[in-house]
Amino acid sequence: MRRLVLFSLWLTMLTVCWSDGSVSPLAPRYEASRERPTRTRGVYAIRNVTVHSISAPPIEGATVLIRDGKIAAVGKDVAIPRGAQVYDGKGNHLYPGYIDACTTLGLTEIGSIAATIDTTETGQFNPNARAEIALNPDSELIPVTRVNGTTTVVAAPTGGILSGMGCVMNLDGWTWEEMVIKTPIGLFMNFPAPSGAPNQSAESRRRDWESRMRPINEFLDDARRYLRAHQAGGKDGVPAHERDPRFEAMIPILEGKLPLFVRVNSALGIQAAIRWAEEQKLRLVIVGGSEAHKVADLLREKQVPVILEGVHNMPSAESEPYDEPFTLPKKLHEKGVLFCIASNDASNARNLPYHVATAVAHGLPRDEAVKAITLYPAQILGLAHRLGSIEVGKDANLVLLSGDPLDIRTQVIQVWIGGRPIEMTSKHIRLYERYRGRPR
Repeated sequence: MRRLVLFSLWLTMLTVCWSDGSVSPLAPRYEASRERPTRTRGVYAIRNVTVHSISAPPIEGATVLIRDGKIAAVGKDVAIPRGAQVYDGKGNHLYPGYIDACTTLGLTEIGSIAATIDTTETGQFNPNARAEIALNPDSELIPVTRVNGTTTVVAAPTGGILSGMGCVMNLDGWTWEEMVIKTPIGLFMNFPAPSGAPNQSAESRRRDWESRMRPINEFLDDARRYLRAHQAGGKDGVPAHERDPRFEAMIPILEGKLPLFVRVNSALGIQAAIRWAEEQKLRLVIVGGSEAHKVADLLREKQVPVILEGVHNMPSAESEPYDEPFTLPKKLHEKGVLFCIASNDASNARNLPYHVATAVAHGLPRDEAVKAITLYPAQILGLAHRLGSIEVGKDANLVLLSGDPLDIRTQVIQVWIGGRPIEMTSKHIRLYERYRGRPR
């Protein structure tokens, strides 16, 4: 037994590195971004509902047929096959499942207990960190979120400068392999925005920002050299080069196959990030963007989408009006900027539709608001062919509601994820039932 254990330890060490510290050829190569197919499901029919497809006008008294995890038919005259499990909507409303495009769901559980938080790796440059590896499928926060209508989220790492690769996952599954539908989705970065301190001269601010950007630019230069060596390896007698997992992970970013999700809020920082990304020839998505309305024309011109990290936030500065974060979605919509609204949370990700409702109360058209948590995040994430609307061929991520999804009084009756009806319970519901029945 002891020999077996020692052999296993030796094999693990051999797989990771050689004695000189270089990566062994036995180590798995960095996988390219890939989508995982929907798991095979049964046949379900949801009838007598008002279908809000998002991409077309609502259909009253309609039926949606689900087969093998996909939407097989939508309309008033859909034939229900024998053996299908039928749900009578009884005049309720069917929407596509909500998509939360930036969360730490599955990566954190209790904020005050470090052992339950796995959002951050040691060091500043960790492009090889993969969020899906750290996912906790048994998190109590997942059922709390999904029973309120959110079916799909982006789990995003947060620490350092290059935080790591995020993944898109459905909120249903025994393992992360079953939950994840696309990984990686892109690299998350905390951008060192230029300082706007009034007590600094313009030259001082410029030097300060350049000093903070220097190690980032040097890392990208090294990654490009690694890419050239990677492409030349084994050709015309060029020997294979040593592999570095960090630079290996940068290849799809440098080749433009995956976007860079840049967390930045100030108008000055957004301008700098766009200019820098153009110089580096990188695809850019702004995350945060609390002052995005101040540079909306630039965002539209450069076709840079924005993932707003919630609406229930404080103004970006003391001099700004109290409702600045509430009116931000309306201003971006009026300027023609592609945006979506995310929670940037785990424990409160369930409140995603109410962030959108606040934006509607402050001028965002209702139809645009619903798209901000369905179709638009799917477009930004490159998954509009699978998610975001109720159309034939798309994944059957659906939410049956008693009324308006943006009304806090609306009840979520049933949720389907990947074509499977989920159990409509959570820790919150269990506690509610427990204390409602307490002795009096």
